[in-house]
Amino acid sequence: MSYAAAAKSVGISVRTGERWRNGRGASGRIKAAPPVRALISSVAEPAPAAPSRYLGEADRIHIADRLREKATIRAIAAELGRSPSTISREIRRNRTVLADGRRYYRPHAAQRRADARRPRPKIGKIGQNPELHDFIQSHLALRWSPEQICHVLRRRFAHRPEMHVSHETIYQALYVQGRGELRRELTQALRTGRAIRRPRRQADRRRFHAVKNMVMISERPAEAADRAVPGHWEGDLILGRNKRSAIATLAERSTRYLMLVHLPDGYSSAAVRNALIATVKSLPPHLKRSLTWDQGTEMAAHHGFSIATNIPVYFCDPGSPWQRGSNENTNGLLRQYFPTGTDLSTHTPEHLQAVAGELNSRPRKTLDWETPAERLHKLLAA
Repeated sequence: MSYAAAAKSVGISVRTGERWRNGRGASGRIKAAPPVRALISSVAEPAPAAPSRYLGEADRIHIADRLREKATIRAIAAELGRSPSTISREIRRNRTVLADGRRYYRPHAAQRRADARRPRPKIGKIGQNPELHDFIQSHLALRWSPEQICHVLRRRFAHRPEMHVSHETIYQALYVQGRGELRRELTQALRTGRAIRRPRRQADRRRFHAVKNMVMISERPAEAADRAVPGHWEGDLILGRNKRSAIATLAERSTRYLMLVHLPDGYSSAAVRNALIATVKSLPPHLKRSLTWDQGTEMAAHHGFSIATNIPVYFCDPGSPWQRGSNENTNGLLRQYFPTGTDLSTHTPEHLQAVAGELNSRPRKTLDWETPAERLHKLLAA
């Protein structure tokens, strides 16, 4: 076809056809344009696409061919640019098992299985099992953590795998939109009460108040560090609205046993000293070995406490809450019962004792899923 006939068949003028063929330079407001040949070549030869996140049918055909050639999993993975675990998982999930027990990897059958599993959303394991759903929901209402629930399920239903779930499955059932397997208001029963974690306070913004005659934690007996010997306690305060009320908490390092101290007259150093003395007097002598506290001014009267109870007090380093890890974790659990920003002076000693009893009856991962009360009972019996 001649050049003029080609332009006419396309529906353009000869001059426009020349510009398409040769391109044009910039002139005034007219921008430069490349020749049409460059555009044709870029369309005819597209850049190679990045490998997909998922295996495709061509990948599965390659896997089947190489398996017939007795190639190793790692060799196949290297050829496809995949992880060896991706290839081994693909073969294990999508292989065909014949009636006589022989197993083959058939690429087209594997592709059909993968396509059938892909549609979303899916009903989770909790939504498919009413018994499992009710068990988890009832224990979340008791403020059990998802990890505690999943371990109790494995112990109580040891021979029923359909009743076994991971703690992440429970979190997904609570938080992921579209699942709807557990009531969303049960998130208030979780430790934080929320789905989004907030950033912690910055260490350089904390202010410290020196307490006189402190004995630092570095001088604490070595037996307290390994938690083998009971009787070493960690203590702190949880504060109420506008820091006008407080509850003192005592956590035993070996058993994680909790005692809550009522502070009806505020949390001055004298009030905290007298309340702690009254609380620990009920303990047997072998459970009164030491007390570790932070550098809060509420323990300014620590010397009088030690004289009255014969319990030495050790202080953590500034900005080092991990040195009282058991107590910090316990205070986090207590915020489910005493939310931040509420008036803590309204709680009676009887209510504090009931809350402590409920926490002491929860199984703990660090105690091999025994409760603090069970572990303390064993120690007292021994």
